[in-house]
Amino acid sequence: MYDLIGDIHGHAEELEQMLLKLGYTKTSGIYQHPNRQVIFLGDFIDRGPQIKAVLELVRPMVEKGFAKSVMGNHELNALAFHTADPSKQGEFLRPHSDKNIHQHSETLRQVDERTLRSHLQWFRTLPLFLDLGDLRVVHACWDKAEMQKTTGQVDDQFLASACKQDGELFDAVETVLKGKEAELPEGNQFKDKDGHPRTKTRLRWYKDPSGQTYGSYALATYSIDCDIPLSEEVVKASSPYETNEPPVFIGHYWLSGDRPKLLADNVACLDWSVARGGFLCAYRWDGEQKLSTEKFVVVS
Repeated sequence: MYDLIGDIHGHAEELEQMLLKLGYTKTSGIYQHPNRQVIFLGDFIDRGPQIKAVLELVRPMVEKGFAKSVMGNHELNALAFHTADPSKQGEFLRPHSDKNIHQHSETLRQVDERTLRSHLQWFRTLPLFLDLGDLRVVHACWDKAEMQKTTGQVDDQFLASACKQDGELFDAVETVLKGKEAELPEGNQFKDKDGHPRTKTRLRWYKDPSGQTYGSYALATYSIDCDIPLSEEVVKASSPYETNEPPVFIGHYWLSGDRPKLLADNVACLDWSVARGGFLCAYRWDGEQKLSTEKFVVVS
């Protein structure tokens, strides 16, 4: 059975506490369990104080078969940040703007260039999603149509297509790793977790959008005061996650609260903002198709 662990963002101390709490022990320098396996949901890097330690802990677990992992958007961003743009000499697939440098700055500061190059190569081996039959894992959004487009090796050609807005894979990879968004009606905006003004909001893609407003359909910790009904375009673009489908686990959304909650009986988000004063969150899955809040495990 599996223990799924959400976004870590450089918090190695909390991760070690979580593994010990789940009954994993370090043998030959690698955390492992006699009859369970971890599944990481990505976003190992950026923001936190122990990024190198997180990578040194997680990567051997995956490589030795004691864990699985999907790619997070921060791993994709890092790959794009360090991959040259083939169409613009001297530039990169993720522009080195002040905003992008700031987001990646802790990783650049904490991990030396040679070591980071090695980890970037490892990031390329991470799948964008896992379908294990009775269990599904993706960083942000399970959308079958978009996911079918994202299979294949994460090489330079894939990255160029996925990270440039005119690339064939851009929309699909944005959906899978960053979730679905909608432009708010004119005159509406809010500030995100970093204080940046936004006119787009993340959506509760797993829910039926019928009768929803922009405020009620937003998947965010901030309040969006907009009771305007969703546009026909947003409704048509939706693909709700059916209630009879296997449980799916996601990260990414920086949720907040005193304790984790399910998004639906078969949808659980495990990102509860450990890098923003929240807690590291895991779910101990034992094959159940209807998820339970009692199976969450947290480390503050």
